[in-house]
Amino acid sequence: MSSNISTHDLSSLKIDDRARTSRGIGKKLGLFSAIIGAFVLLAAAVFAFRTQKPTVEIAVARGGNDAKASALLNASGYVTPRRRSTIAAKITGRVTGLFFDEGAHVKTGQILATLDDADTQVRLNSAKAERNATFATIEDLQVNLANAERELNRAQQLLDTGVGTSQTVDVARTAAASYRARIASAKEQVRSADAKISVAQQDVDNATIRAPYDGIVVSKDAMVGEMVSPVSAGGGFTRTGIATIVDMNSNEIEVDVNESYIARVLPKQKVTATLDAYPDWQIPCKVRTIIPTADRQKATVKVRISFDKLDPRILPDMGVKVAFLGEESPQKSAEVGPRALIPQRAVRDDNGQHIVLLVRDGKVERRAIRLGSHRGDDVEVTAGLDPGDSVVVQGPESLHEGQSVEIKK
Repeated sequence: MSSNISTHDLSSLKIDDRARTSRGIGKKLGLFSAIIGAFVLLAAAVFAFRTQKPTVEIAVARGGNDAKASALLNASGYVTPRRRSTIAAKITGRVTGLFFDEGAHVKTGQILATLDDADTQVRLNSAKAERNATFATIEDLQVNLANAERELNRAQQLLDTGVGTSQTVDVARTAAASYRARIASAKEQVRSADAKISVAQQDVDNATIRAPYDGIVVSKDAMVGEMVSPVSAGGGFTRTGIATIVDMNSNEIEVDVNESYIARVLPKQKVTATLDAYPDWQIPCKVRTIIPTADRQKATVKVRISFDKLDPRILPDMGVKVAFLGEESPQKSAEVGPRALIPQRAVRDDNGQHIVLLVRDGKVERRAIRLGSHRGDDVEVTAGLDPGDSVVVQGPESLHEGQSVEIKK
């Protein structure tokens, strides 16, 4: 009986074949679903990566008749005015009025600001009063001198008739001479008072600040109520300038040329300038002067370039790139065929062949070219490229024919 019970209990522990089969199928389905999901995510990532457009920087090929094509040397610098002044007061005082704003055109002698002149007016009035008082004493002394001269004449007449004495004549003569000396001293005091008046008047005039020349105000350096002084003082609470004025007619270009290439620069040499703000505007210029000293730290020589014609768009401190032009040889001017000028960075090497990558309608196009001579950072293209073509100067190395790209703004 006990053996029957044991056999029944062990059989109850047996796993049904249908349960084992269904559980295995579930595991296989779960694993298959995970693989399918991972594949879908991978495919989506690859698709997103392939559809993302790379960003490229382009440059437009310039024509062969571009002025920069004959450049012997390229350099960069800034627009600087020859006349730029920070207007300051000659005296220390508090600003009571400002009559300008940044960007205002001012004329020579125009009032820019006024200072508190109460103290200087007091000194002026005191000097005038002193002069008037001294001048008044001169009239009194002249009256006394006239009387002393009459007394002298009478004493002399009495002495001539034998009635008077020589002592009386001497006393009268001394009195007259004393009045003359006092009058001369008073006149000198008047001249001294006039000098004091001039000084005081100059101080009053110095309280009015005027423009020294025609120009444009580019900076307001003080405000009403602030103290200004011709010297730095006051622990930072005293201004040393009121306004900065620039003579726009004196604008020129200042560049630093590497001393290794300074021999290529000559006085009155033709130059083409391009402002960073207006990259498509080529401005004719010429070399005004070469500063006869070198900067030992930078190994450069400073060159100043003047504009052939000034323009209101040319502003001080603007960045500018210049190309020093050489004389075009007759042989080069007689060459036939189109020629373009592109940055050296745009040229790529493809198994020993020079190529560029063009951008047309947002897609990359491969183009084989033939190069000419180098012009600074640029290179001439004698074949394979037309002026106006857009070439890639910076972008991924993996760019290929027909790839869609996005142009960097």
